Amino acid sequence: MTLLEPGHAASSWALDPYDYDFQEDPYPAYARLRAEAPLYYNAEQDFWALSRHADVVAAFRDDSTYSNAMGVSVDKSAWGPDAHKVMSFLGLDGQRQQRLRSLVSRAFTPRRVRELAPRVQELTDHYFDLVLEGDGEFDWIAEFAGKLPMDVISEMMGVPVEDRAEVRRQADLVVHREEGIRDVPPAAMESSLWLVGYYADMLEQRKRRRTDDLTSALLDAEIDGDKLLDQEIIAFLFLMVVAGNETTTKLLGNALFHLAANPEQLRQVLASPDDVSLVTPWIEETLRHDTSSQMLARHLLKDVEVEGVVAPADSKMLLIIGSANRDERVFTDPARFDIGRPKEELSQIVSFGGGRHFCLGANLARLEARIVLEEMVRRVRHLEVDATTARRVHSVSVRGFAGLDVTMATR
Repeated sequence: MTLLEPGHAASSWALDPYDYDFQEDPYPAYARLRAEAPLYYNAEQDFWALSRHADVVAAFRDDSTYSNAMGVSVDKSAWGPDAHKVMSFLGLDGQRQQRLRSLVSRAFTPRRVRELAPRVQELTDHYFDLVLEGDGEFDWIAEFAGKLPMDVISEMMGVPVEDRAEVRRQADLVVHREEGIRDVPPAAMESSLWLVGYYADMLEQRKRRRTDDLTSALLDAEIDGDKLLDQEIIAFLFLMVVAGNETTTKLLGNALFHLAANPEQLRQVLASPDDVSLVTPWIEETLRHDTSSQMLARHLLKDVEVEGVVAPADSKMLLIIGSANRDERVFTDPARFDIGRPKEELSQIVSFGGGRHFCLGANLARLEARIVLEEMVRRVRHLEVDATTARRVHSVSVRGFAGLDVTMATR
């Protein structure tokens, strides 16, 4: 397939976020978009897309043009003025967004995140003790990366231990997309309703008896007499389990996969149990090279023009984070995974969005990843990842692994 002549939207070839082959490796398509169609239009699915770093960054910062009020999902059935009912402040603009985010921030504070560190370390030690007690061969996602973030989020919310496996299973179904279905599949809708119902029940329990958790703190959050409505608390809890849990699991999986594929960098990271200095750049390069959140949608309130191509107001626009993080205009040799990448380049990543919608959970994700991977350096002298058996998650926006077989040799 070929593109139209320069100056026209790229409508003669299809960027299909639902295509399983695309999800396996979207980066060649992203490179083509940046080079040939920086403002792309998919006529069949009726969306536009921005792929260059400068355009994506500018869009995140321009709320007057790029609105969140219809949600952030590519899926048609999740797109509309009621998106905030399941996506919390991610589906709001202006004062409504500021009010809700401010109230939530009264409960989800930086201090609450920092105070989680000892418990994250305890959970990390617990799961490493389990997976390393045998021959060191296990599924990193099933036995570690899929469990720890859910435990952290669940303990913060107050979800009982016995419910966490089911909550995680339902959250997985929310983001999974069936091949050939270009919308939210029935199983994802059912899981969304299940989670909403679960959190509604949990909220009623906290109303009767407060506990020392985020759910109770959200009930008590107040600014000048204004408090969160029940549906607003439920939507935030839903957002946390889907966005916060899933993306951290994928970050941990992507980190191991790409480091293991680069033996010299792997050797550097695991050189000494007393030197964890490369863990932070390893995390940041993973966030750049293969970020968990690949794309977010916006509703255009004004026309947008790029190189003579115009996306009209009232259109759906995709901001392709995964492409922006690989833009050769910003990043040297962007397709290369490099934990030695200059800090000034890593500071330009857009993995957590930007502007007023910058990810509220960014610090928590980085905290969890740092504690887990530092502990791995202390315990593990060699790591192997079986790329031949790796199983990817199929999702339009979340990129990572559903299964990742690894072998870890202890020190």
